[in-house]
Amino acid sequence: MSAQQAQRFPGTGLQWSLGLIALILAACLISDGLSGGPQLSLPLLLAGALSWLVCWIGVPRLRALKMGQVIRQEGPQSHQSKSGTPTMGGLLLVPCGVVVGSLVSPGDPRLLPIGLVTLAFMVIGGVDDWRSLTKRHNTGLTPKGKLLLQALAAGLFLLWAGLHGAIPATIALPWGWLLPIGLLIWPLGLFVFLAESNATNLTDGLDGLAAGVGAIVLVGLSLQLMLRGNGGDPALAGYGAALAGAWLGFLLHNRHPARVFMGDTGSLAMGAALTALALLSNSLWPLLLMGGLLLAESLSVILQVWVFKATKGPDGQGKRLLRMAPLHHHFELGGWSERRVVVSFWGISLLLVALGLVLVP
Repeated sequence: MSAQQAQRFPGTGLQWSLGLIALILAACLISDGLSGGPQLSLPLLLAGALSWLVCWIGVPRLRALKMGQVIRQEGPQSHQSKSGTPTMGGLLLVPCGVVVGSLVSPGDPRLLPIGLVTLAFMVIGGVDDWRSLTKRHNTGLTPKGKLLLQALAAGLFLLWAGLHGAIPATIALPWGWLLPIGLLIWPLGLFVFLAESNATNLTDGLDGLAAGVGAIVLVGLSLQLMLRGNGGDPALAGYGAALAGAWLGFLLHNRHPARVFMGDTGSLAMGAALTALALLSNSLWPLLLMGGLLLAESLSVILQVWVFKATKGPDGQGKRLLRMAPLHHHFELGGWSERRVVVSFWGISLLLVALGLVLVP
């Protein structure tokens, strides 16, 4: 980043990351004050501290194992300097969130399936990352192969949910409205698993972007669960806070300039965790709204490909809707510094979460 850009956008990656963590912790403390107990702040802090510590110990091990990220040639040229930064950080952070989250309410039967599907997507992402590293090219599993494995893991989760009646056949909407969709909840659930995990995967393209946005959305889901009537859902809310804490602890290592990347190992797990929490808590509407930035990143890729194919001429070239997809690269190539894009996207996610809390189902 040039000195001119630094003047336009002050502050270091560490300062902005600590500011985000402080803001999220404050929101959790306010929620705890209203509920009369440390429902969110304690799991957030415990998972955050554990994740930071495990990453502090583990990142040098990843570097020693030569787990360096392979940067795709088609991306912004400024990213080539990141080649060799350790990846697969999801192996370090995801188990921290799952373990602490499971201790929030050990007797709740819903927490084990959430943890298992999160870890399953972590393994799928890990296989993809490992194949990329061994082939020394930024392509791991084939797209069809990856989707098939994701669908299998999601299908097993949905099978458990169906056998235990854990997912309602209606979708809760604002102002007390209910959308009855019956058996369509099952294909919808599968679609959300695939769409959300790939959206978080696409968002993981800048230092601290996916980690910050994911933590914001996870805490947003947790807060809206505590705001619901009849005491809310402290078990799922606490689990979500623990997962958010794990990504915030990782953020301190992943903020610009990143010492480690989460890779597909972490980004796919993030999407699975968000989906599982939303399905079991009837929070698909809040997830759609609060995760709007994730949706925009995914749609930017879809629209970019569609416009290019629709306008392709005899020379094989077509028009592009954006300078580059996903969306964060469009702003990068427009002259924004990486830190400015990341912090701006965090801000958008915070606003979407605030809106989602106003429109709690």
